[in-house]
Amino acid sequence: MEASNINVVLAVACLVAGTGIGALGYHLLNSGARSAQRLRVQLTERERQLTEWKSGVDDHLRQMNDKVGRLVEDSQSLQQQLEESTRQLGGDVVSSLQHTAPPAAVASSSTATAALGTTSGGDGATDSGISAPRDYADGNSGTLSEDFGLRDRDADPEEPAPPRY
Repeated sequence: MEASNINVVLAVACLVAGTGIGALGYHLLNSGARSAQRLRVQLTERERQLTEWKSGVDDHLRQMNDKVGRLVEDSQSLQQQLEESTRQLGGDVVSSLQHTAPPAAVASSSTATAALGTTSGGDGATDSGISAPRDYADGNSGTLSEDFGLRDRDADPEEPAPPRY
């Protein structure tokens, strides 16, 4: 009977080992499916967040467009009020300035130039005697010098340098 006992024990051991190997294989193969399912859930969640964000951006852009439209309407009404006030007061200076006004980027520089006077040439001097700042030094080379404008022209050029230690 011992031979049959060994066969039974061997059969039970093979059954337990087969069950263990099968469970291990199922667990390893199923973990890939679980991670794929988890990735699908994350993808779905991100797509939902992206859709919400796009709708939020669309709403924001719509609001900004409305605000810009209101600003344009307000600026036109202010312009009309300015023209009406100018006509009522009998002045034509503001209306003539408005028709010849330069673009906003050029307006500040042309206003500063008009305040200083009109230019009389390319050297930066104006009719009122105020010279515009230059980005070059006096002389033939036309390049900047480190001491340009720092020393007096009448000062002694041979000043001794302080001793260095």
